[in-house]
Amino acid sequence: METKNKRIAIVGAGNLGTSLVNGLINSNNFSATNFSLSKRKTTSLSSFKEKGCTVTNNNQEAIKNANIIVLAVLPQKTDEVLRELADSLNKNQLIISLVTGVKVQEIQNQIGKNTPIVRAMPNTAIAIRESMTCISTSPQWKEHIPVVKEIFEQVGETVIINEDQMTSATALCACGIAFFLRAIRAATQGGTEIDFHASAALKMAAQTAKGAASLLLENDSHPEDEIDKVTSPKGCTIAGLNEMEHSGFSSSFIKGITTSAEKAKGLY
Repeated sequence: METKNKRIAIVGAGNLGTSLVNGLINSNNFSATNFSLSKRKTTSLSSFKEKGCTVTNNNQEAIKNANIIVLAVLPQKTDEVLRELADSLNKNQLIISLVTGVKVQEIQNQIGKNTPIVRAMPNTAIAIRESMTCISTSPQWKEHIPVVKEIFEQVGETVIINEDQMTSATALCACGIAFFLRAIRAATQGGTEIDFHASAALKMAAQTAKGAASLLLENDSHPEDEIDKVTSPKGCTIAGLNEMEHSGFSSSFIKGITTSAEKAKGLY
């Protein structure tokens, strides 16, 4: 594995950055000693320090010996952090940006150096190695995509997309985790109303959602193909589906995704 012995710095080790570290360590292809994590307040990173990761509140210190720098800061903090890192970067390092809405060229403009940059948009299921990660870059850095793909394939599935699709990927895949969780919560509430204790309803709803997703991925099928298998004339499934559609279920879900995409465009 080409990336196995690389030193990886996580700049902005919040939920997404730490989820990535957990996922890579759990893949058994990376040791905790591969990672240095930086965050302004490091108290939440004590468990990573105990595992053997380097933990610091100094971004420049974090990237000093890193081969790969994962930028996981908020869009609003990106310029400030990049200016701080600029003098410490070199062309032999690779920046992987997880930042929503910040283009490769915009990062390049801030650092003013010929350091390769690839963007990746995973989601928090990366911690259990079930992320959907979208990867893109500008034409000049395409040769570095295989390295990034190799890293993120340790923690889920990957797809290579055009850079102008990255904001849409944020809404569908990263924000999408929350949307599907909310749907599972709604199913849990429905289950509780019809007879089950909340904990049992949650387990039933979550496993049913997992099964539905697995059917599509395993069979490479369309949702309606699988829906047809469980809907019979005048049956209870089609009655429930139609009631949901009358209340705007699909429309609300679509609007949620498109609204998130619009919001993501303006975060930087």
